[in-house]
Amino acid sequence: MSNNPVRSIVIVGGGTAGWIAAAALSKLMPKSIRIKLVESEEIATVGVGEATIPQIQRLNGMLGLDENEFIRTTQASFKLGIEFVNWGRLGDRYMHTFGDPGINLANLHFHHYWLRARAEGSDASLWDYSLHAKVAYAGKFGRLDRVGNTSMTGLAYAFHFDAALYAAYLRKYAEAGGVTRIEGKIGRVNLDAETGFIASVSLERGDTIEGDLFIDCSGFRGLLIGEALGVSYHDWSKWLPCNRALAVACERTEPLLPYTRSTARSAGWQWRIPLQHRTGNGHVYSDGFIGDDEAARVLVDHLDGERIGEPRLLRFTTGRREAFWHKNCVAVGLSSGFLEPLESTSIHLIQSNISRLIELFPTRAFEPATIAEYNRRVGHEFELIRDFLILHYHQTARDDSEFWRYCAHMDVPESLKSKMELFRGNGLLHKDAEDLFRESSWMQVMIGQGLKPTGYHSMADRLSPEQLRLFLADVQRLIARAEGGLQGHAEFVEAYCKSDLQ
Repeated sequence: MSNNPVRSIVIVGGGTAGWIAAAALSKLMPKSIRIKLVESEEIATVGVGEATIPQIQRLNGMLGLDENEFIRTTQASFKLGIEFVNWGRLGDRYMHTFGDPGINLANLHFHHYWLRARAEGSDASLWDYSLHAKVAYAGKFGRLDRVGNTSMTGLAYAFHFDAALYAAYLRKYAEAGGVTRIEGKIGRVNLDAETGFIASVSLERGDTIEGDLFIDCSGFRGLLIGEALGVSYHDWSKWLPCNRALAVACERTEPLLPYTRSTARSAGWQWRIPLQHRTGNGHVYSDGFIGDDEAARVLVDHLDGERIGEPRLLRFTTGRREAFWHKNCVAVGLSSGFLEPLESTSIHLIQSNISRLIELFPTRAFEPATIAEYNRRVGHEFELIRDFLILHYHQTARDDSEFWRYCAHMDVPESLKSKMELFRGNGLLHKDAEDLFRESSWMQVMIGQGLKPTGYHSMADRLSPEQLRLFLADVQRLIARAEGGLQGHAEFVEAYCKSDLQ
């Protein structure tokens, strides 16, 4: 009985999505499968995905990349979280870190002990018990797996890097692994007359490239999944109204911060991403509430270094494809959908979707049950991330602009409403198996933006008042000791992974 295996894969489009797909497939799939990637140097990539989340370490680790070499090559810096400024109220700021505040005790999340202390008169912030926040605001970094011999976890981190350099780095890796790159623009997508499957793509110069499995990494255009196969798009802009971004770099300024900053503006928000050689900046906004010229002025007026070049305009619609895998085509990256860069999820979704494709890799029969399972999982993850992003906009007390009044009063998905109400009671959270974000992430954003529970879990009352006081004091001592032993972020980069591409 023949297994009827896939013999060839054609990836349409390069950039971060295309070359992550090529690198991962070349590493993990049999060498008998031919992998070709078609891209054109004439077509610009979006290339603004410069901030990541810790899951990227799994991808780099699976590929066997040396972390210091990767950092040097992509002119990267380290990232401990995202600082949110002016989101809950004007003048507010909080850190969504990659680590859990405090120490969980007796199978109960730390924030319940903090909530009890607050109820009993403490004025300590949640972030007074966060190692990540303390280290980030001190401008320090270190590879720290655990704090001494305690149960406090060390520093979870991700990276800020140059997306174009990362794509080039992965291209070199993939080509060394046997991937064939083909330069050229695609002029036509050829469908099988009987099945409607993609049979081949034809370049403008006349070459025809056949394949069994096609991966659409063509960006917002969705050349294969949308234009050729007609898969529709779910528009989520009623919940995530920002639909444009202006991106521009500026010269690096000191200090080299180990975190991303997201500052809410009158009709959106502005990112600040520090790399070794420059700082990435962008203004994400809704053109229904602010014009492009005014949005550009807001962006440029709030740069903290000399501008490099002119702002580049990107137009998008938040949402997702009706199906991510249709017939013999899988959409990866921007062709599959777009969830704005507020929580740096774009690169994660690329690697997550490639990982699922490898797990559910088909035969040439392209089994419908396999495709349906892939679409179910990917769609659920998109919806969970969507809800987390909506939370940032909806949980706000700002009423100083029409944009924020709309966000505060818009009707949100029932899945998000129920999660907020569950937390509003006794600070309870439920982790869905497909949810990218941990309970700690949801908790930090909810508390950071003013959603305070009315109570806490009764298990926190097992400690006497004196035991609670000593426990919280011990947590702060451990954090102070750990932070004091770390060197500056810039000094760490200089010592171990400074780029020579300055």
